[in-house]
Amino acid sequence: MDIVLRTKAGDYRWHENWITIPETETGRANGRTHAVTVARDGSVYVFHQAVPAVLIYSPSGNLLASWGDYPGAHGMTLVEENGEEFLWLVDEHKAVVEKTTLDGRIVQTLAKPDHPAYREGKYVPTWAAVDEIRHGGRGDIWVADGYGQSLVHRYDAAGRYLATLDGTEGAGRFSCPHGIAFDTRKARAELYIADRGNHRVQVYDGEGRFRRTFGADYLTSPDGFVVFQDRLIVPELNARLTLLDAEDRPIDYLAGNEAVCSQPGWPDATLLEPGKLNSPHGAGVDAAGNIFTVEWRLGGRVTKLERLAADH
Repeated sequence: MDIVLRTKAGDYRWHENWITIPETETGRANGRTHAVTVARDGSVYVFHQAVPAVLIYSPSGNLLASWGDYPGAHGMTLVEENGEEFLWLVDEHKAVVEKTTLDGRIVQTLAKPDHPAYREGKYVPTWAAVDEIRHGGRGDIWVADGYGQSLVHRYDAAGRYLATLDGTEGAGRFSCPHGIAFDTRKARAELYIADRGNHRVQVYDGEGRFRRTFGADYLTSPDGFVVFQDRLIVPELNARLTLLDAEDRPIDYLAGNEAVCSQPGWPDATLLEPGKLNSPHGAGVDAAGNIFTVEWRLGGRVTKLERLAADH
């Protein structure tokens, strides 16, 4: 079945079952696909709640390698330092935030932040972002505690804890700051925080100063962000991708299926429909603008949305 999704941002061909996820005992028990990114050579990295957790696919969808003991695989961010690519991996179950090489060698681990919230409260990190030197930053690392105390922490490049944001510096207290990323579309990158429980995005500069908020009038459940040219792609857990322009204004929704979220048993027991998303938790994009989505459901789901046409 050839399914083409037409949007104001261009047309996309839906590739159902683009890859095969390896059968493992932990994958059968959980296997939720939580993050995806694309390396410079076009390889697609999928982070899922199974062992091994990191799955590496060729641009054509062939499994190349797998590695990593991250049973609570959640956030994954690709960064580049001096021409070399690294991954920042976040495990929500083990409360681990680690930097690795693309083949799985651990090169840095961040300690739990020394913050009063953790004297009694639980630390459950969900995502990491880096203010990369190549984009004008100082290499600071930011970590979202989306499932614990709803805080965002700042570390320097050496891993020393520096400061914490709680949202009151800006539009209001965070409620599940789920995914974070540095938006590189402008001359100076800005920190975007998916304030999912508040159905909005809060934006800060690289020093943690509040800049603005947006999305409360058109976002329902922002999970994170991926940039392609001057566009921003926002996967929303409530079954759609939201496409934004250079000024963060909505252009269109892609593969929307919001009605499925109110069905009994969502997301695990609801029917998967080709051409419609179920529970997108992360997205990645390659140099050609093809979008890869991963979904929050038992066993996982990875879909390729092939970019076909220029903007209408």
